Amino acid sequence: MKKFLVFLFFLLVLGGAGFILGWAQFKVPLGSYGLMRSKTHGIDQELIREGEFRWVWYKLIPTNVEIQSFSPSLVNHSIRGSGSLPSGRIYAALAGVDADFPWEITGDFSFSIKPEALPALALQGNLNSQEDLERLEGDYARRVESLILRRLEILSRDERAMEGLNFASSVPELNREIEAAFPELEMVNIRIQTIRFPDYGLYRSLRNLYDEYLIHQQRVLENDLIRRSAESQMETRLRMDELEKYGEVLTRYPILLQFLALESGLNLQVIPGE
Repeated sequence: MKKFLVFLFFLLVLGGAGFILGWAQFKVPLGSYGLMRSKTHGIDQELIREGEFRWVWYKLIPTNVEIQSFSPSLVNHSIRGSGSLPSGRIYAALAGVDADFPWEITGDFSFSIKPEALPALALQGNLNSQEDLERLEGDYARRVESLILRRLEILSRDERAMEGLNFASSVPELNREIEAAFPELEMVNIRIQTIRFPDYGLYRSLRNLYDEYLIHQQRVLENDLIRRSAESQMETRLRMDELEKYGEVLTRYPILLQFLALESGLNLQVIPGE
């Protein structure tokens, strides 16, 4: 009986040790996500999450498994977009107006890297530590900012779009575009703080004036080309008529050809009957 109890105690200790060794959440702090790497199975695509019990048998193999903890944070990043409407200075210079039609938008945006994206990022070789995760968050912030500024550059040319931004604290359409462009991100939110408008009315007037100027210039050039072409054709025709008359005279009086040759210092012999 005593031996049985000792054996049972041994089994309980062994089972408890196996339970502890195979318990994946054991080394993952609260509020973090665990990423498991093993020599036998590579990077596990299933995250170790808080509140989800998980026991992994190959974790029992000594030195086979390494669990890294990651804590994605909500990243906040400010933005400032500015510029001028296309060709504004050219239009203004034509009309003698001192204007370049500047615009400016300030705001910020926030996002977080999806926990589900961590295994894929690790497979790409971009995620080996919490410091790598923070570096990735900064890299995504710069890429998202670049996309937002490109979209603001386009929106700045549309007066209605700019007015819509002015009356809205967020931009849902742009939020969805960013989430589509970066599926690894979630909780994307863009907030507009201030907007500086250009004078769209004056810009349109000067642009129309410039378009009319180009049309007038095109017509002038076309008329000039037509005139030059007509003059060239007329000169060619007159020259041909003149040569034709000379040909008739020389054919009728071949002696003139010899006379002209003597004046030019040429030794031409006119054969009678030709």
